[in-house]
Amino acid sequence: MSHRTIRVSLPGDATPTSDRSYDIVIGAGAMDSIGAALRSAGARRAVVIADSAIVEPHAARVAAVLGAASIDAAVLAVPAGEASKSVAEAGRLWGELARLAVDRGTHIVAVGGGVVGDLAGFVAATFVRGLPVWQVPTTLVAQVDSAIGGKTGINLTAGKNLVGAFWQPRGVFADIDALATLPRREFTSGLAEVVKYGMILDAEFFHWLEAHAARILTRDATALVHVVERSAALKAHVVERDEHERTGLRAVLNYGHTFGHAFETAAGYGTLLHGEAVAIGMAAAAQLAESLGRIGPDIVSRQQQLLTALELPATVAAYGQLAKPATADELLAIMARDKKTLGGRLRFVLPSRIGHVELVDGVDPALVRRVLGM
Repeated sequence: MSHRTIRVSLPGDATPTSDRSYDIVIGAGAMDSIGAALRSAGARRAVVIADSAIVEPHAARVAAVLGAASIDAAVLAVPAGEASKSVAEAGRLWGELARLAVDRGTHIVAVGGGVVGDLAGFVAATFVRGLPVWQVPTTLVAQVDSAIGGKTGINLTAGKNLVGAFWQPRGVFADIDALATLPRREFTSGLAEVVKYGMILDAEFFHWLEAHAARILTRDATALVHVVERSAALKAHVVERDEHERTGLRAVLNYGHTFGHAFETAAGYGTLLHGEAVAIGMAAAAQLAESLGRIGPDIVSRQQQLLTALELPATVAAYGQLAKPATADELLAIMARDKKTLGGRLRFVLPSRIGHVELVDGVDPALVRRVLGM
């Protein structure tokens, strides 16, 4: 299967000739292209930061590919799980990079899911004030979303991703073969972000997902390439137009996330997978939109049916079934710290139809409580 390439076109930074644009390479065996890419970028040394669960085979494969391209590569493992997106783990990695005498000529290669991508990207953005970083996402959620766009960060007890930086990768290699080794729960979790793209930007894609849910669940290679390619293209389109969330366009990518991050934080990082929390968050957001008269029950039902077909939690009630329930006050307090909140006023990304959402300001907390069933 040939590789597909999507270009993320970004303006130069320090000088008019400094091109920060990069390619997303998608397809079976895509990670084997990373050695030539780093070599072309002038790299002679790299540090691979990888999820400990996939050092074998994926990180070892990337290190071998880099070695074959005459790039010296060390591998640093990160404990699997959301708990690794922490100040402590970032500090440990900074210490390891110092021990390895890493300088600005060293490239960081993140191999793993969203946790490693966010953490390694943040470490790259901050160590010696900035190292080039490359993303090799090995989970579906990372391939379709988190590895693209340059958002990096770590979690605090108070909430997800409260500390971070915008730091664009030099390239992304989304190897479809890596998805074959994902546990089923991890795979289906990633599909929440895919459904999100249909809901926020592309009604035709949403229809396609409805028609091909069964093929997607069997991990049919052709279907997966389309899922990753279309999702990545939509993400790239938004990032190109609002890289730093200054116009409000990029906020649409947070559909379901205001609720979802609150569920994830209250449950304890790692209890709910990110995609599971986002799926429940989208269910809550659709109900909130219906209560505000923005959509009818038909759209709420179609979203729920697609999430269910893809084996994702599809109702707010699913939160209590998957994790210890929090009180409405606890969830609202977490939402009040959401990065979209301004002046203490709750803001949510809400649909007006399939394929279109808007950022809605000043939502009455009483309506949110009603949606939460509390």
